[in-house]
Amino acid sequence: MMLQNQTAIVTGSGRGVGRAVAKLLAEQGANVIISDLDQEHANAVVTEIIEKGGHAVSFPGDVTSDHFAENIIETAVTTFGGLDILVNNAGYTWDGMVHKMSDEQFQAMLDIHLIAPFKLIRAAAPYMRKEVGSEIYRKIVNVSSVAGVMGNIGQANYAAAKAGLIGLTKTVAKEWGAYNVNCNAVAFGLIDTRLTQSKEKGESFNGVSLGIPEKVRKMFEHSIPQQRAGTPEEAASAILYLASPLANYVNGQVLHINGGMYT
Repeated sequence: MMLQNQTAIVTGSGRGVGRAVAKLLAEQGANVIISDLDQEHANAVVTEIIEKGGHAVSFPGDVTSDHFAENIIETAVTTFGGLDILVNNAGYTWDGMVHKMSDEQFQAMLDIHLIAPFKLIRAAAPYMRKEVGSEIYRKIVNVSSVAGVMGNIGQANYAAAKAGLIGLTKTVAKEWGAYNVNCNAVAFGLIDTRLTQSKEKGESFNGVSLGIPEKVRKMFEHSIPQQRAGTPEEAASAILYLASPLANYVNGQVLHINGGMYT
């Protein structure tokens, strides 16, 4: 129970990696705010956590909407008395080659993967930056991607946003380190979620087709030394580490979770 009596916000936690993170943090004693566009999925995760003796509430909504950041943080503070952990996980992909990409397509990825985390971090400042030299550590974990480190064909918008998120991570670590706020990022490779499943399955989000063509997915898998995609639970374990006391002296880092795809 490394996170006993701590309060965490996990965006995009109705499914996939976010869901696994929320459940794992709750298992370690955290009170968790479950945030997702889909209220039904958010409520289902809350029910799962409560049934196992944990504490969670649902906050459905769009992380890119006006006042979302202030409202979800107010919910955490009024419901559980504070905010100790912020996991910026929400996101999706909208792929296209640079010469065919629209302004809307590019901006959408910046909005959800970079601007929304910035607004959440800014809104969290009064509750996370308590005092210089505080003995209490608070944690921010931003979910980036190998695309943000290495680039990726067809993902100029996504890669640019995820690269920017790494820059934001390192800057917050420098600015807030004296307040014992640790800000780190995870850069995921191929993790088995809706975003990386076979496009042939027909999943979509806001009218945008999700997934990777099966042939391309197989190529990715063969390029990974471990010869497989990671699971959401494996991805969540890395976030738990950075959110826990085990990482109190880890700050401004990017933890690569990719099965050895890039070293």
